[in-house]
Amino acid sequence: MELFILIIVLAIFAETTFLIITNKKPLIAEARRKIYVDTSALIDGRILNIAKTGFISDDLIILKSVLKELQLLADGKDSAKRARARAGLDLVNELERIVHFNVEIVDDGDANVKVDEQLLKYAKANHGAILTLDFNLIKVATAEKITTLNVNDLALSLRNEFLPGEKITLKITDKGANKGQGIGHLPDGTMVVVDNAATKIGESLLVEFVKFHETSAGKMIFAKILTTQSSSRPSARLYPQTQKTSQVQSASPAPRQASRSSRNPLRNRTRQKS
Repeated sequence: MELFILIIVLAIFAETTFLIITNKKPLIAEARRKIYVDTSALIDGRILNIAKTGFISDDLIILKSVLKELQLLADGKDSAKRARARAGLDLVNELERIVHFNVEIVDDGDANVKVDEQLLKYAKANHGAILTLDFNLIKVATAEKITTLNVNDLALSLRNEFLPGEKITLKITDKGANKGQGIGHLPDGTMVVVDNAATKIGESLLVEFVKFHETSAGKMIFAKILTTQSSSRPSARLYPQTQKTSQVQSASPAPRQASRSSRNPLRNRTRQKS
């Protein structure tokens, strides 16, 4: 009987231990990085649009010293800085409404310490990152092995590699949705729709980008075919004109010679009469 009770107790203990371990795993997986937001990032404002897309899942930490710095700028004499600082304060309220992450206002206490020093201190102590556009702050944080997030770097990485008017050699792989269109793809998978290329499937053509079309579903580029004939049109137009002018110039001396020869007999006759 005692052995049976012991077996039951061990079984209950093992099951309880298993449940505790399995319940702890999600807590470890849900651990989020702390991102300390600088004044420059709030003034810039683009972080709000990025946050609305759901790409940010970490906790955003805003120090009270950052809010005080925004308040000083909002009460300043410079009208441009005042407007941007007020927009930054409004942005904090907008960030708090987004459900993809948590926004926490932290009282960092000492008002005599500079904002940059506070950001470096908290980010280093909590193994977090600093969201900033301040070039000097990024340099200091990098020297202290602190991760920085710069919205400008993100914008550069997402910009178009090609611009309207650029020319590339593109292989046409299929027909387009509209009549006469051909389709090719860039190395990154971007679709390029080329006019009058439906009969050029399998050929590599020199094309020029005309316009870009971007939606949430992806990016599409429209292009046109470039031919060698288009580059030789100006000279072809000039050639007949030069040929006509040369003919006129070569034909004009003949009447002059004839007129001179016709004048000579008259002069001779007048001399004979005299």
